Amino acid sequence: MTPIHADDSVLVFDKPAGLLSVPGRLPENKDSLALRVQAAWPDALIVHRLDMATSGLIVLARGAEAHRSLSIAFAERRVEKRYVAVVAGQVAADEGEVDLPLICDWPNRPRQRVDHEIGKPSLTRYRVIERLNDRTRMALEPVTGRSHQLRVHMMALGHPILGDEFYAPDAARRLSPRLCLHAEYLAFPHPLDGRRVEWQAAADF
Repeated sequence: MTPIHADDSVLVFDKPAGLLSVPGRLPENKDSLALRVQAAWPDALIVHRLDMATSGLIVLARGAEAHRSLSIAFAERRVEKRYVAVVAGQVAADEGEVDLPLICDWPNRPRQRVDHEIGKPSLTRYRVIERLNDRTRMALEPVTGRSHQLRVHMMALGHPILGDEFYAPDAARRLSPRLCLHAEYLAFPHPLDGRRVEWQAAADF
């Protein structure tokens, strides 16, 4: 794979939809961005993940020290992430938040669900970019980083992401051949010297 940035500490890629971030357990799920990258950069270590169906920016650390630095930055929420999504229907508010706790829906994993008793705090900020007849283009900022957070929060808002095989009803799922969710912006303190670095990658939907 060709990175959009490479130096001695970090590698940044624009992951295509349909590619796992890390290998799965089944033999047919061994292909992944991590394995492809490690074939060229053996010291590359995954720091965060994107869903298989989600495209966009993902960073890998080169070596244990860079991995530790980036992992701490993610844990301390010093990493800025912004996604673009296309959701079903017209979202009424120009901007807002979805603050709903999430937990794994264990009998239906990997699906997640809202659970006000045992769910982990989860917060998503959103802003409308454009309203069309039957859909809305939105900018999404996950303040927390729960699995499937944006997908579940948009469903809970009443506007599932187009093409979402897990959470969208049939009508919304059929409106797109892929999940319309893309990590378009990523910024973090560089592990070498702490300077803020940022990248953008446009969605193809």
